[in-house]
Amino acid sequence: MPSFLESLYYGQLNPVEKAVSNDPQYRNLSRQISESMNAWKKRLTDDEFQELEDMLDLYRQVQGLEMAASFADGFRLGAMMIVEVYSN
Repeated sequence: MPSFLESLYYGQLNPVEKAVSNDPQYRNLSRQISESMNAWKKRLTDDEFQELEDMLDLYRQVQGLEMAASFADGFRLGAMMIVEVYSN
């Protein structure tokens, strides 16, 4: 089994793949989103629905960038805590 650093180097670690919430509300909210999207699909023309999907894709891209920044900040905070613990 490769070490953590080897796995990181070879790109075998991808935290976003495991970024599914354990919060009990997660499944319920996901279901509500799916139901809402189905309702919008019935209400809108194909072109209008495509515009909605395109806008939501842009939102997901921004959200992904925010998640990456949050991950990096959390990692830095954790590393700073470790440094402080070992320096005292």
